[in-house]
This record gives sequence, C-alpha cells and structure tokens, in this order.
Amino acid sequence: MIEVNKLSKHYRDVIAVDDISFTVVQGHCFGLLGPNGAGKTTTIEIMEGILTPTHGTVEFAGVNAQEVSQHIGIQFQHTALQDYLSVKETLNLFKSFYQRSVDIETLVQWCDLQDIIDRDNRLLSGGQRQRLLLALALINDPQIVFLDEPTTGLDPQSRRHFWQLIENIKEQHKTVILTTHYMDEAQQLCDQIVIMDHGKIIEQGSPKALLERHFDQVFLTLPTQGLDTRILSDLFQPGQWQIIKERVEIATEHVEDTVKSLIQANVPLTGLHVKSANLDDLFLKLTGHSLRG
Repeated sequence: MIEVNKLSKHYRDVIAVDDISFTVVQGHCFGLLGPNGAGKTTTIEIMEGILTPTHGTVEFAGVNAQEVSQHIGIQFQHTALQDYLSVKETLNLFKSFYQRSVDIETLVQWCDLQDIIDRDNRLLSGGQRQRLLLALALINDPQIVFLDEPTTGLDPQSRRHFWQLIENIKEQHKTVILTTHYMDEAQQLCDQIVIMDHGKIIEQGSPKALLERHFDQVFLTLPTQGLDTRILSDLFQPGQWQIIKERVEIATEHVEDTVKSLIQANVPLTGLHVKSANLDDLFLKLTGHSLRG
C-alpha cells in the first residue's frame, strides 16, 4: 500500500531521518516505534504530506500524488474541537470538507458514538473525545488511517475499547499506521512494526518474528524477601540473573531444569512468576534503558 524509499530529513546539523526504507501492506496495522527523538514523528509527517523530505520518496499504490490528502485520514495527538458544537454537528462540519464521505450513521456505529451523539464537545471525556477524533479521521472513507499515539492518557478500560475500534477499522480493509509508546498496544494490534533510533531503522518485522529472533529465553521472577542471593550466585552464571526493584529475574532456556535447581537449593518459590519476552523487553534491548529527550 505504501512504499517508503531512502527517506531522509535534515535540519541544518540535525539528521532527523536518515535514509530509511520500508513497505506497508494493504489492510495491515503498521506500527512505528522508537524512543523520544528517534525520528518517528518526522517520518509520519512526511508520509502524511505535512513535511517535505530532504531526500527519498513516499509512494501510495493506486493513488495520484496530488490527491493523497483525499485518500488518507489522520488522528493527530492533539486536535482542537470547536466549542458549542455537538458531536453530530462536528461530524457534519468535517464531512463538508471532503469530496466524498462516509454516512454519519455508519461512522457512529464504527466508533461507538451512539451514547454521545448529541453531547457538546466540551463535555466529552478523554475516551469519548478520542472516539470522536477517530470518526473524524475516517469521515472521508480513507484507504489509509494515521493514528498518532491515540490512547495516550486514557484509562485501561478506554484503551482496550479503543483497541477494539482499531480492529473494527482493519475489518473494513483499511490500512492503519500507528505510533504508540505502549508496547502492549503494538503487540496486540500491529501486523508489522518498525523500530527507529537516532533516525535509522534498527529492526523491522512482525512482533512474533522479532521476539523469536532476539529471545530464546524465558524469565523467572521471585521476590527478594527471605531469599539469600548468594545461592543464586552459586547456581547461575553472572548476567543470567539480576535484581529489579524487589524481585530477582532469572533468564533461562530450560524452565524445568531451573525450577528443579531452585527447589534442590531450598529456594522458596512463593511468588514465582514465569514470563516470555515481550515487546517491552525487545524495545529496551534495542534502544537502551535510559530515557532520552
């Protein structure tokens, strides 16, 4: 659906995006991930046509370059809504901006707006506001929908509800471009992800394939309370275990053997957790633990 080829963006001495290439498959949810300052927002804004690249191209399959704005929908991270208008009036206002549009009743169903359709924009909660903004991004029946951190600041229930709305969009055979700081969100929704750092792509692929590529270990965690860590030094190699806050984390390729060794050493297993690596682990492994601005 989209082909990004050797894309770069320079600002005097700063290289925000550095010669990146990737493709987005039609009907997929594509995630663009990275720490602060990685270049993902600049990349998205070039794809949306807001910024002009220094080098490289963005091509949309079957869409004339001059008509791209009519075929994409964008939910910005921060969008001002007109005061004193209801949700229905706002939908009708934005509908008038486009040559073609989705029927209002269809949008209401897609984005679950039935209970707030006559409510003033000023009275919307965070989750309700995001549902309306999603509807506005879909109002021109776009082939491609850009969602820029759409669940930031939402409570867990609203986030999960919004995830279902994104799944509904994919069922309409639309392509979704998602930026997010929530790794569980990316792992749940994205068919393909690209991880950027310092303007470059450092890894890309499906979440499942990337986790299989980078991790062959499972992590066991135990509370440190009442645990003699000297026993762990005798049982495991340096670097195989670490203390994180008030828990010990042990990396192992053989869960049963590791648990057996702990039992034989009389290590208490109360509070034992077993987990596989997730996108949080991958993200930190590839980009580092320190926060950058």
